[in-house]
Amino acid sequence: MDRVATAPLPTEYGDFHIHVYEREDDGETHVALVHGELGEGRDVLVRLHSSCLTGDIFHSARCDCGAQLEAALRLIAAEGRGVLVYLNQEGRGIGLANKIRAYALQAQGYDTVEANERLGFGADEREYGSGVAILRDLGVRSVRLLTNNPRKQAGVESHGVVVSALVPLEMPPSDLTRGYLRTKKEKLGHKLSSV
Repeated sequence: MDRVATAPLPTEYGDFHIHVYEREDDGETHVALVHGELGEGRDVLVRLHSSCLTGDIFHSARCDCGAQLEAALRLIAAEGRGVLVYLNQEGRGIGLANKIRAYALQAQGYDTVEANERLGFGADEREYGSGVAILRDLGVRSVRLLTNNPRKQAGVESHGVVVSALVPLEMPPSDLTRGYLRTKKEKLGHKLSSV
């Protein structure tokens, strides 16, 4: 994983530095937003956020991704230091076109896990090795991980970064997200109390 570009990035949440990383093997691009000084890299507040074009950019009402992204940036800025790693792995790792195919299946009554499986994928195809490589490059040694997903903790720890705490990032359910969040809780093991 090579850091190929860095610049200051003022945002509505606070001042960050943006770092762009490319994987050597396939040129895949990922981004890290860093706020404040990371010091010795211990217990850094971190969000590993997988890209969600529909939720993050178009504010889709069918998922909580955009709301989680914004909440994470707010929390990191309020903390005074932290990292948001934006991983280019759309649709739980199945890519944008397949994600939209999964949306079409969901419109027919399948839940998010069933839709991915009908397309021939696992329920969650994401990997966190690239994100951990970015954290290591930034000097991060242990994290307080902003997530509801215990599998993300396991993915981070399997690549050698200690998760010292899980920090919940639960968004209030709406009529449109309640079933989606229930599926995440029941089929993917997400720690959600409001569904």
